[in-house]
Amino acid sequence: MFLEVTKNRNRKLIETSVELHQLGVITPNTYVLDLDAVQNNAKVLSLEAKKKDIELLFMTKQFGRNPLVAQAIVEAGIEKAVAVDPWEAITLHKNGIKIGHVGHLVQIPKNMIPTILNLDPDFITVFSYENARNISDIAIQQGKKQKIFIRMANKDDYIYNGQEGGFTFENLVAEIEKLEELGGIKIGGLTSFPCILIQDNIPSITTNVTSMQRAKSYLINRGHKNLVMNMPSATSTVTMKLLKESGASQAEPGHALTGTTPLHASEDLAEKPAMVYVSEVSHLYDNKAYVFGGGFYPRSGMKNALVGSKKNSLSQISIIENDPTNIDYYGTLNTNDIHVGDTVIYAFRTQIFVTKAQIAIVENLDSSPKLLGIYDSMGNLIS
Repeated sequence: MFLEVTKNRNRKLIETSVELHQLGVITPNTYVLDLDAVQNNAKVLSLEAKKKDIELLFMTKQFGRNPLVAQAIVEAGIEKAVAVDPWEAITLHKNGIKIGHVGHLVQIPKNMIPTILNLDPDFITVFSYENARNISDIAIQQGKKQKIFIRMANKDDYIYNGQEGGFTFENLVAEIEKLEELGGIKIGGLTSFPCILIQDNIPSITTNVTSMQRAKSYLINRGHKNLVMNMPSATSTVTMKLLKESGASQAEPGHALTGTTPLHASEDLAEKPAMVYVSEVSHLYDNKAYVFGGGFYPRSGMKNALVGSKKNSLSQISIIENDPTNIDYYGTLNTNDIHVGDTVIYAFRTQIFVTKAQIAIVENLDSSPKLLGIYDSMGNLIS
């Protein structure tokens, strides 16, 4: 999906990855991430957000909750993270990263609420009155008043399978008085997901945003003030104008940090591609080549890979997509005209935290490439 743009805009990342693999420094099933590119991407995102008066919270699941990358993003001007689940929040906090938002997409299990409140997140998203009550009870015990986001999810809103949940407008009206009576929480704003979809390379607002706007007006009429409008999905320098026009006060870049939103596949945008996936030819069989897997992602959108043993003589080979219902022990290339042991370079949209891949962090690619460390997909240092 991002192979061409990576070849054109970050060839050094490809070359360095081939060298590291051929030298045996990294194994197949390793993502290689250009730390300088990520930090520069974070800088341009931060500058654009400040122009639009939008607060950014950075998402780390795409690059495996990596502490080196997270710290580089903070240094670039995006000070706090959003954690997609409570385990991510705990990992980030252990690595010194401030938590701006947790509970969206994954709610906080009841017995983990005390731990999460001890992290002092700015906002926790709730899908229901029951979850808000559980948070309020623990917050009172801890002597706190926790700000919450109400997740809007009307019946005609766009919600991905496996992510269902939230308040319809009717639910909100029916339960608002009970929510307002909870002494340990404060309604701080609204959220939903996705707020932007990209179709045919054109970003557009979903009906979820309309649902948020209606709920905001309702809450304002009840006396709630300074409500934050948190609008995640497809945040980049290109989409911030649309977000601002739609009333966003917060956004949550993830793939833009590695230059891998859908828009980056077809245009040279401010954010530069910063990550590739490295594998190795394992064997040839039935006129096809099979490469080591473990880090592929079903929604990757990849079409081709670069294959070879020398950085300056790589062949571009078409891929055969894996069946997403099967374990990705191997990936498949549509050729037998390559060699066992060759390096294979992919560039695609991923979510490292749901893979069993490793991630190698590199810097100084334009002068003297340096490997800073190899981590697992949960942000733990391996070597």
